Amino acid sequence: MAGMALALSILALLATFYQAYLQRVHNEKSVKPLPQIDLRDRENTLFIRIQNNGVGPLIVDKLIFTKEQQDYPRIQDCITIDPTEYNQIEITETNKKIVIPGAFLEVFSKIFDKEDSGTMVALFRHELSVLTLKVEGRDIYNNKISIEKSLHWFGRHN
Repeated sequence: MAGMALALSILALLATFYQAYLQRVHNEKSVKPLPQIDLRDRENTLFIRIQNNGVGPLIVDKLIFTKEQQDYPRIQDCITIDPTEYNQIEITETNKKIVIPGAFLEVFSKIFDKEDSGTMVALFRHELSVLTLKVEGRDIYNNKISIEKSLHWFGRHN
């Protein structure tokens, strides 16, 4: 009788551990971020955003801009336009960003004045169109997430 009670206790303990494992797997899937790189070029506005369309927070660890097979951590390192002319964000080891569900992180933006010439807009479009952006991040369970997008779309007017 004692052997039967011991066997049932061990089976109950194993079932509890298995249930805890299933709960953790469910939790990881139910708070997964779903990042997307969004681009805009209209109404005197250019921007690059990281949108989180998932249900869990996205921790952005690194931005990598690629130009001619060379990687850069900041957009101002790979375009020739004065960095005071546009807004940008920098991600470093000590400055990581968290994008909550339904929110976005603006990586780059430029709003042109009505007086800005078409050549200034064309310059920005050209400079952006030769880049690729890769976003490396993770979810709250430290599962790695990486997305990449070419910015050649900005060159569609050329």
